[in-house]
Amino acid sequence: MRLGLLGPANGDLAALAQTAEFLLNGAKVTRAIYLGADEAIEDTVALWAESLVGPDASDQGVWKRAFPVAASGTTEELDTFLRAERARLRLKAIERLPPEELRTVEMLGEHVAVLIHDKALLDEEDIFSATILVYGKSDGALLKPIGSRWFMTPGPAGGPGCGAMVLDDSGEELVAMVYDAEGRMAQRETLSTRRSTKMSVQG
Repeated sequence: MRLGLLGPANGDLAALAQTAEFLLNGAKVTRAIYLGADEAIEDTVALWAESLVGPDASDQGVWKRAFPVAASGTTEELDTFLRAERARLRLKAIERLPPEELRTVEMLGEHVAVLIHDKALLDEEDIFSATILVYGKSDGALLKPIGSRWFMTPGPAGGPGCGAMVLDDSGEELVAMVYDAEGRMAQRETLSTRRSTKMSVQG
């Protein structure tokens, strides 16, 4: 699985949209989770869906959208309709933290990852059970091993050298990569429970 992580928008919806688009279509993540405490990702996805299929972008509205194309549309119009609907459905891969708790737990291979908006709200149970602790509220990106655990954040959307993270467990090892909104990789780490690690920074 390739799990995408989106940093808080902090009011910059354009950067959030650009970052989300990169994670879905550039990094090809399986899912993308927004780590902010607001509803910015819901607003962004709604506007994105509307730009693809029109003002009623709901699942129920697909029948209304499909009728004129099925009744009298050309082959090209049908292809365009199907591409737009597939792109709309792809947006369902974008999620947010549960608003009640602003935290969730994910399994990445053998790793237990706690995802939370504010690391100050991590409790002993979170730290004891997880080997990866991901948080959203921060000034910049971080990939830091502390003992047998990793603390990490993608940083805010639109920030320099940050905003998006990909956790990839599709290979033999779990890899974390940090990107900016334009898809430039800024940091890459192979995650290990050992202290001896190396970090590479790409300009």
